[in-house]
Amino acid sequence: MELFEKLTSEIGKVIFGKDDVVTLLVSTMLAGGHALIEDLPGTGKTMLAKTLAAACGGDFKRIQCTPDLMPSDVTGLNIYNPRENDFRLVKGPVFSNVVLADEINRATPRTQSSLLEAMEERQVTIDGVTLALPDFFILVATENPIETTGTYPLPEAQLDRFMTKLSMGGMDARDEKKVIDHHISGNPIENVQAVTSPEEILAAREKIRAVYVHEAVKDYVTSLAAATRESGRITVGVSTRAVLGILRLAQAYAYIHDRDYVTPDDIKYLMPYAWGHRITYFGGAAKGSELIAEATAQVEVPNEDWKTN
Repeated sequence: MELFEKLTSEIGKVIFGKDDVVTLLVSTMLAGGHALIEDLPGTGKTMLAKTLAAACGGDFKRIQCTPDLMPSDVTGLNIYNPRENDFRLVKGPVFSNVVLADEINRATPRTQSSLLEAMEERQVTIDGVTLALPDFFILVATENPIETTGTYPLPEAQLDRFMTKLSMGGMDARDEKKVIDHHISGNPIENVQAVTSPEEILAAREKIRAVYVHEAVKDYVTSLAAATRESGRITVGVSTRAVLGILRLAQAYAYIHDRDYVTPDDIKYLMPYAWGHRITYFGGAAKGSELIAEATAQVEVPNEDWKTN
């Protein structure tokens, strides 16, 4: 897919050795979802979000989340103008195409909740008036998993609104050397060009919706979801929103790999990223993605011709 190749090539000017993460983030964007990136400090979470925004074109805003951040700092507010004896709406950063919520878990629950309507319904309500967000809107949030002092864990309702949860992961010595070579003399993000536009991305989304999903794949996904709900180690399984989300993500993933149909292998590959953060489970060392794999190992994988009815 030409759009995908252009985006990944441009992002590759700044982000090295993270092809899988970049592919998942671009797939999330093309599927119309939002992404949460959780990893240690200094691994490139914020840089990846900023580079994606630069390559996409359109408006970009960054919200640096802190405990004193107010909901109105995110959505906007009406300010009284004494000269005109009237109120003027000042829109917040959420009225942008790509919004980065940096260290989202440092914002208070009240401020975090101001994003719920925006993430799900693509709108915000200010003083009782509902305002639509741009048609192309994606929230990329980051969080640090090791510093818990002064943070507020994201509630399940908000986690469920993120289509994917990603991790930058480690970096080998060769890729780390590339980072040094490209960053030591300047900031390579300054050389990133907009290789697409919100209009082109929206047009791609229309094509992605036409990617074929076989009835057996739909049955497979619903059986997988039921397995998470019936698992003895998982207290709350995935939601119907999660079922829809992984199918839309799989459509985008198939589309960027030049296929017009979804396969069970797409679903199996995407499950840890699309469902791992959506479940709650008993304490222990296991991760959500591992428990999902355990719960769904018993579900038989269908074998059909995925290209036809």
